[in-house]
Amino acid sequence: MSLLKQLNLSNLPNHIAIIMDGNGRWAKKKGLLRNLGHQGGAKTVREIVEVCAEINVKYLTLYAFSTENWNRPKLEVDLLMKLLISSLKKELKTLQKNNIKLVTIGNIDSLPTKVSAELKDVVEKTKNNSRLTLTLALSYSSREELIKTIKEISLKVKNNLISPENIDESVINNHLYTRNLPDVDLLIRTSGEQRISNFLLWQIAYAELYFTETLWPDFNKENLFKAILNYQNRERRFGKTSEQVK
Repeated sequence: MSLLKQLNLSNLPNHIAIIMDGNGRWAKKKGLLRNLGHQGGAKTVREIVEVCAEINVKYLTLYAFSTENWNRPKLEVDLLMKLLISSLKKELKTLQKNNIKLVTIGNIDSLPTKVSAELKDVVEKTKNNSRLTLTLALSYSSREELIKTIKEISLKVKNNLISPENIDESVINNHLYTRNLPDVDLLIRTSGEQRISNFLLWQIAYAELYFTETLWPDFNKENLFKAILNYQNRERRFGKTSEQVK
C-alpha cells in the first residue's frame, strides 16, 4: 500500500528543501561514469517535482549546485552545466503543464552565459504559474548570501535609509535571495550524510531535518512520502511547551 494513503494532506509541509546527494556514489556502485549518475538524478528531480505538485506542496527548493561545486573536475562541471541546459529545455513543457513556477537563488551571474540565458528564459515563461514554486539553488552559498545581505543593509544604514534600531528579522528576510519564499518546514538530505553543507542556514532555523541513506537517483515518491509522514509525526513547538502547542 502506498504511503500516500497514510499522509494527512491537510498537514503537508508548506516548503520542502532537498539536498540532492549521492549521484556520484550511485554511479560508482553500478560501475558507471559519474555523469550517468547526474542523469539519473535529473530523472528523480522530475518525479519529485511532479509529485509535490500533485499533492499540493506549495514550495520546493532543490540544492542543485553549490559555490563549492565549482572546485570539482572541470569535465564534471561542464557536463553538469550541459545537463542543466538540456533539462531546462526538456522540462519547460512539463512545468507549464503542471502550472509550476521556476525561480532561482544564488550567484546566477557566475554561471556560463548559455546556462543563465536558458534559466532566465524558463523563469520568464513560467512566472505566472501558481500551483508550485520550484526554486533551484545554483552557484549558491548560504554564507555568501548572508554576507551579501549584511553588506546591503550596512550600505542602507550608512546612507540613512535604515536605522540600526529598526533592523529585525523582516529586514534581513527582505534582503535574502529567498525574500519571496516562506521559511523551510522540512529539509531532506539523501545519501546518508548528516550535515547542512552551507544550504539555507537562515531559512531552516525551525525546519524539521530528515536524513535518509537512499542515494538521490534512487529517491522516489515513496521515499518522499516517508519523509513527509515522519514530519507529520513530529511535534513542532517553535520554542513553546507541548502543552502550549496542544
